[in-house]
Amino acid sequence: MTLALPPRAVRPPAPTPPAAGLHATARIVARADAAGATRLPVLDGDGPLALRRIRAGAGQARVCVVSAMSAPLGGDRLALEATAEAGTALHVTAAAATVALPGRTGETATYDVRLTVGEGARLDWLPEPLISARGSDLRMTTTVELAPTARLVLREEQVLGRSGEETGALRSRLIVRRAGRTLLDQETAYGPGVPGWDTSAVLDGNRALGQLLVVGPEFEDGPAEVRLLGGAPEGQPGDGPGQGVLAPLAGPGALATAVAPDALRLRRLLDEAARAVAG
Repeated sequence: MTLALPPRAVRPPAPTPPAAGLHATARIVARADAAGATRLPVLDGDGPLALRRIRAGAGQARVCVVSAMSAPLGGDRLALEATAEAGTALHVTAAAATVALPGRTGETATYDVRLTVGEGARLDWLPEPLISARGSDLRMTTTVELAPTARLVLREEQVLGRSGEETGALRSRLIVRRAGRTLLDQETAYGPGVPGWDTSAVLDGNRALGQLLVVGPEFEDGPAEVRLLGGAPEGQPGDGPGQGVLAPLAGPGALATAVAPDALRLRRLLDEAARAVAG
C-alpha cells in the first residue's frame, strides 16, 4: 500500500539586500620638525582614496591623492581630512579627475573634505576636477578651519557630464571659517531636479565651473582688486569662450569664480586668477 504525501511547501528565496555603499576616510597630517621642515607623520589612505608622497618643492610637503577604485558611487560615504599644523607648508593634488557615478541602490553619495590650517601654516589644496556623470547623485561638502595667520589656496573645478552626456545631480557646499568666524559659506546645485540651473542667468550652456579661493593675512593690508577673467582689450579678440570674475571677500581673501564650456578652458581662467592674485 502506497501513501501519497502532500507536496512540501517551497519557500521563495529571500531577496538579496541591496549592496551597501562604501564608507572610507583618508587622513593627512603635516607637522613641523625641530628644524622647521614639514613632515608627514600621518598619511593614511582608505578605500578608494590612496595617498602618495611626491617630491617636495618650494619648502612644501606634497601629497597626491590617487583613486584606487571607481568612486564615489551612489550610496558611498567618503571623507578626506587634511591638517597642516602650525608652521607647516602642505600641497595636496590629485593624479586624475574624480568621477561621480551612479550606484546600484540609487542612493545619494557624499564626499566630505575637512581641512585645518594652523598658525603660520600654508595649505595649497589643488585637486583635479570632479566630473558628475549621468545618473549620479552626489553631495560634496568642503569645510575649512583657518588660524588667524594661516594661508590657504583652494581650487574647486566641476564638470557637468562626461563628453557628450548629460550631467548627474550635484550639490556642493564650501564653508570657510577663520579664527572661528565664517569667512565664506556658499552652496551650489546643478542637474536634474534643480530649477533654472542651465539658464542664461546661471550657466547658459556652459558645462565646467569652478573657483579659486586665496586667504591670507596679507589681504588685511589691502583687498584684491576686482578683475574680469577671460577678457581682452577693446578691439582685440579674446582667447576663447568662458568668463569669470576675481573679487575681494569681506575679510582677508579673494575669490575667483568662472564658467566655461570645458575643463581646459576653465583651468586657464582660474590660472589667470592665480597669477593676478600673486601679482
